[in-house]
Amino acid sequence: MPRKIAVTSALPYANGPIHIGHLVEYLQTDIWVRFQKTCGNQCLYFCADDTHGTPVMISARKAGISPEELIGRMHAEHKADFDNFGIEFDNYYSTHSEENRCFSELIFNRLNSGGSIVTRDVEQTYCEKCRMSLPDRYVRGTCPRCKAENQYGDSCEVCSATYRPTELINPYCSTCGEAPTSQTSKHYFFKLADFEGKLRALIAGGYTQQSVANKLDEWFQTGLKDWDISRDGPYFGFKIPGEENKFFYVWLDAPIGYMASAKNYCDRHGLSFDEVWNGADWELYHFIGKDIMYFHSLFFPAMLMGSGYRPAKKLFVHGFLTVNGEKMSKSRGTFIKASTYGKHLNPEYLRYYYASKLTDGIGDIDLGIDDFTGKVNSDLVGKYANLASRSGPMLRRKLDGRIGRLDEQGAELIGKLSAAKDAIMQDYEELKYASAVRTISALADEANRYVEQNQPWAMIKEDAEKTRAVLTAVINAVRILTIYLKPILPAYAAKVEKFLNVGELKFADVETVLEDHEINEFERLFERIDRKQVDTMIEESKETAEGQAEQSAGEQSAAEFKPECTIDDFAKIDLRIAKVAEAEAVEGADKLLSLKLDVGGVRRSVLAGIAKAYKPEELVGKTVVFLANLKPRKMKFGTSEGMILAAGQGGKDIFMLTADDGARPGDEIH
Repeated sequence: MPRKIAVTSALPYANGPIHIGHLVEYLQTDIWVRFQKTCGNQCLYFCADDTHGTPVMISARKAGISPEELIGRMHAEHKADFDNFGIEFDNYYSTHSEENRCFSELIFNRLNSGGSIVTRDVEQTYCEKCRMSLPDRYVRGTCPRCKAENQYGDSCEVCSATYRPTELINPYCSTCGEAPTSQTSKHYFFKLADFEGKLRALIAGGYTQQSVANKLDEWFQTGLKDWDISRDGPYFGFKIPGEENKFFYVWLDAPIGYMASAKNYCDRHGLSFDEVWNGADWELYHFIGKDIMYFHSLFFPAMLMGSGYRPAKKLFVHGFLTVNGEKMSKSRGTFIKASTYGKHLNPEYLRYYYASKLTDGIGDIDLGIDDFTGKVNSDLVGKYANLASRSGPMLRRKLDGRIGRLDEQGAELIGKLSAAKDAIMQDYEELKYASAVRTISALADEANRYVEQNQPWAMIKEDAEKTRAVLTAVINAVRILTIYLKPILPAYAAKVEKFLNVGELKFADVETVLEDHEINEFERLFERIDRKQVDTMIEESKETAEGQAEQSAGEQSAAEFKPECTIDDFAKIDLRIAKVAEAEAVEGADKLLSLKLDVGGVRRSVLAGIAKAYKPEELVGKTVVFLANLKPRKMKFGTSEGMILAAGQGGKDIFMLTADDGARPGDEIH
C-alpha cells in the first residue's frame, strides 16, 4: 500500500541569496522526495522563506523599502533559484503569513495555559548608538564556555554552546562596533526542562542519527535551560498576544512555518491539515543542517508536544559544504551563488555530484573543482549519455527506429541491472545516495562493456537483426539506469522518457522489458564541462566579492564586524594619493569602471565597482585615496592592481574618498 509522507527542509532566511552551500540540503531533500514519488508513494514537500527578525528589518530600512517588499523580492529570487535546480516543492510559502500567525499564537497560548510559559525581568544588551535592544545575532564576543572569539550572542559555532548575550566576554554590537549597555525588560520564556523526559524518550526512539543523539546527550547532561522566546521592538515579526511592543522571537515562529506551509497547501487542495500533520496514516520528516539541530531536536519538538501536535517521525541532519577542502570563500571565488552557477553550468551536474558525496551521516561534503569536472565528464557524459547516444541514433538511421526482442546475452545483462533494484531503493530510502550512485555507475560500466563486446557499429554491416537484438538490450539498459537516476536527474530522465517514447518511468517499471517498440529521435543529453566554464564562474564570484569590498563599512557591519586587528596589522596598509588619468566603462560588466591611476609617476590599473554612481568622464582628473599595496588580482574583465576607497550603500549610493586640491599623486597618507 502506498505510503503518505510529508517532508520539510529548513527555511532559507529572506535576507540574502541562495548559494551552493544551501543547496546541499534542498537537493538532498528533493532527491528523497522524488524517490518516494517514483516509488508510487504520496509525498508532499513543504518549505517557506524565513522572513522575520532584525536583519530583515535593518536591510529593508537601508534599502528604503518596507520589510514586506524586501521579503517579496527575496521570495521570488529564492523560488527562481530552486526552480532552476529542479527542487520541486509542493508548497513554497512564507513565515509572514496569516496561517503562521495563527499557529504561533495558538501554540503559545496552549503552552501558556499548560504552565510552560513564564515571564521575568531580564538584563539585555542595548546599543545606545543604534537605539535598540540587540538581538542575539547582533551581539558578538568571546564564548563564555570555550573562549572562542567573534562568536554570536546566542550560540558558539566552535563548541555549540548556547547562552545569553549578556554572558559573552567582551561583547560588542555587530552593527556599529560599540560596546553595548545593559537594560532591564520583561521577557517571555519557554520552560524547556518541563519536557526533558519526553525529549529523552523521543531521541532514544530513533528520532535522529546516533551522532546527533550523542551530542544531544551532552546538552541533557548540562541541563536544559528556559528559552527566551520574546524580543522587544522595533522588530519585524508577530506581536505576542496582549503585548504592544513585544514580539515572538524569530526562532519560535520559523519552524512553525512548516505547519503554515502545510496548512496553506491543504486548504487549497482539499486535504485535512490535522490528518497530514497529526494523523496516524501520515509520516512526517524534517531535513536540517547540523548548525540548527539544537532548535529542531529540542525546542521545536517540545513546543509541539506541549501544544497537542506530534513531532516528526525522523529528523535527518546533514553536514556543511567545503570547496577544495576549505570553507567557501568570496576572495577565492568559491562562495558561489546559485544564480551565478546557473549562468555557467547545468544544475543537474551539481545534483549528481552532491548525490555522489551524500551519506546518512552529518559529516561535511567537499566540492573538489577538478573532481567535479572529472566526475561529470566521465559519468554523465562518458557513461549514461554515451550509452544512449550509441544506440538511439543507430536504431533511427539503420533499423527504422524499432527495437526488437532480447536474446539470451541481452536478457542476462538486463537481469543483472534489474537485480540491483532493491539495494538501490534501500540506499535512497536511508539517504545513502553515494552508495546508490556507485552501484548505478558500476551497472553503467557493465552496459558499456556489453556494447564494446558486441560492437553494433560493425555488426550492422553483416547482421541487422542481431544488431537490433543488441540495441534492444542497450535501450532497456538505458531505461533501467534512467529509473535509478531519476530522483537525482529529473531533467535527464524527462529527455530519456521522450526519446524512448514511454510514459513517466517509476521503480515498478524496472522489471518490465521494452520490446517491439518504436523510439523517437535522439536528443543530446549532456555536454562535457569545459574547465573554462568553471574558471569563469569562479572569477565572476570573485568579482562579486570585489564589489562588496568597495561598499560602505556600514553595510559590511550590518552583517557583522570582522575580527579585531592590531596597530601592527594596520601599519601594513599603504594608502596613497592617486590621480585618475583615464576612466572607461567595462564591456559586459554593469558595475565596473576601468581606471588608470597616476600614483606619483607610477601607473596602476584598477577595476572599481562604482559604475552605477559615476560616469567615466566625471572621474578624469580627480584625486582619490588608493590602497597601493593590495595584491593584484586577476578578474574576469582584467587585472586590478589595487583598490580605491569608497563608501556608501551600494549602487548609485557610493561616494569616493577624494583628497584636497593640494595633495600630490604618490603622497603617502598617514
